[in-house]
Amino acid sequence: MLNLIRRFASLGGMIAIIVFFWLNLPDTFMTARNWINISQQISMLAVIAATMTVVMVMGDFDLSVGSMASLSGVVAAVLFVQGWSVPAAVSVALAVGLVGGLFNGVLVSIIGILPFVATLATLTVYSGLAFVVSGGATIFGRAIPEGFSGFARSGLPLAEVDGRMLLLPNLTMVAMAVVLLVWIVLEQTTYGRRLYAIGGNREAARLAGIRVTWLRLTAFAFTGVGAAIAGLMFAARVASANPTQGSGLMLTAIAAVFLGMTLTENGQPRVLATVAGVVVLGVLDNGLTQMRVDSYIREVLVGVIIIMAVSISALGRRGLLRGQR
Repeated sequence: MLNLIRRFASLGGMIAIIVFFWLNLPDTFMTARNWINISQQISMLAVIAATMTVVMVMGDFDLSVGSMASLSGVVAAVLFVQGWSVPAAVSVALAVGLVGGLFNGVLVSIIGILPFVATLATLTVYSGLAFVVSGGATIFGRAIPEGFSGFARSGLPLAEVDGRMLLLPNLTMVAMAVVLLVWIVLEQTTYGRRLYAIGGNREAARLAGIRVTWLRLTAFAFTGVGAAIAGLMFAARVASANPTQGSGLMLTAIAAVFLGMTLTENGQPRVLATVAGVVVLGVLDNGLTQMRVDSYIREVLVGVIIIMAVSISALGRRGLLRGQR
């Protein structure tokens, strides 16, 4: 019963946020164009949060995703400056994310360092590498090819609204593709079921013959690639790259996953629930920006949301455990 109340309270709170902005911004908030803008604004967060869900399913964390996104973005930009083609530079940036994720996985699954400690350390490492690669400067202007930045400005035509064509942004479609892929991996494959088994009881999963070390390693690699994709999306959207541009993504990604956990039946991370959390954070940011609320206040609200989401999840798990007794 407590679990059901928790889920309805969370869903009701999310709906209340949307209704609040609808009533206070009646001319702009519920328009199709604004929701398309929100979908583009949250696309990078959706990618990182969705792939973060893969490691959080096992009870792990990856605090380095923001700095990994920054590093991947500046690596691509530096290669553009050196005359590399868009496909080649993007491939190298994705490889950087893969290697970084694998390194996190080695530290956690093979060496045995706690995920919080390991990825906190690599957060600093990847952030420092981003400064080294970029020389601490922002790379912009003609250094960024039109074929790269133009991708973020274009999209699929949907309809003409007020004399202007409404587009479904390419970045939104990339995020949708990543979310779909993560959903298939976690919900429709043996690999995903084994990750959930590890999250439920790691030692029992090991005794059942599940290759816990290998699966944790690959899960961190998955998250590293997701961070690289988000970093490339960010660089394409703003047509520039700097060593700090992904720094705010980690905290909000974790907040989105925890928000989603308040909606699931047993408090487990689920990628579609994570997306719901991403949408809530995107709506909150969009609405507060339109109401001209200071950005520092928005950061405070995100922190409060994390505390509330974790508290609700903890209460739900406690109620679930009592029910099992």
